Amino acid sequence: MSSDVRRPLISGNWKMNHNHFEAIQCVQKLAYILSKEDLAAVDVSIHPPFTDLRSVQTLIDADELKFILGAQHCHEADSGAFTGEVSAAFLAKLNVSYVIVGHSERRELFGETDEVVHNKIVAIQKHKMTPILCVGETLAEREAGRTHEKVLGQVRSALEKRSVEQVKSMVIAYEPIWAIGTGKTATAGDAQVMIEAIRQEVAKVSSGSAAAAIRLQYGGSVKASNIAEIMSQPDIDGVLVGGASLDPAEFGRICQYRLRPLN
Repeated sequence: MSSDVRRPLISGNWKMNHNHFEAIQCVQKLAYILSKEDLAAVDVSIHPPFTDLRSVQTLIDADELKFILGAQHCHEADSGAFTGEVSAAFLAKLNVSYVIVGHSERRELFGETDEVVHNKIVAIQKHKMTPILCVGETLAEREAGRTHEKVLGQVRSALEKRSVEQVKSMVIAYEPIWAIGTGKTATAGDAQVMIEAIRQEVAKVSSGSAAAAIRLQYGGSVKASNIAEIMSQPDIDGVLVGGASLDPAEFGRICQYRLRPLN
């Protein structure tokens, strides 16, 4: 395994925020904040709404910015009568590298099943992009002691029939649903326990080499104030940031976590 296989990945999910003018300004501000040294230490992916993708792609290419373009969602089919949907094939033509799949909001609000999530992973990898698979439990499931059952079941379904090399290239983001946008955060230790369990499950479902290579993120109310502790955990390779990624100054501090001492 090369030294860059589990290179830290900091991903900003803007959700349904920022029109394309605001997106350009946000990326420009972030580029001003982060130094070459910062971007040499971590990978930073930005996931704007669909309407912003072309504008952000053009800015990244024209200014040779070291950000990685990502999308928030895609349809499992390459084309067809799916009004309002966007295919992985379209995203690939925009130089998108990462696609979030199975986010709790897609599962909970739009009814995406484990089968649909799996099919999207197949489509994303077919078009040479990297899926960021989101898994996580609700508060009710957590209180009922079903966290491992729920999360590891999602992992198994997503990785079904994926080759070892395909699994190695993936990213899995553990996002406890009860912590997303609530201000609540799983303790770094609790996040480590769950993410270690995910890595062990990847080894069972795929291989030890895939488990060693796959990048595992934590998501759920990540901020500059807690990023250093989160990233100090041995199995956490990055974070998927929601609301805090909308503020370039805050997101910049998150990307610079290695400079922030533990409290």
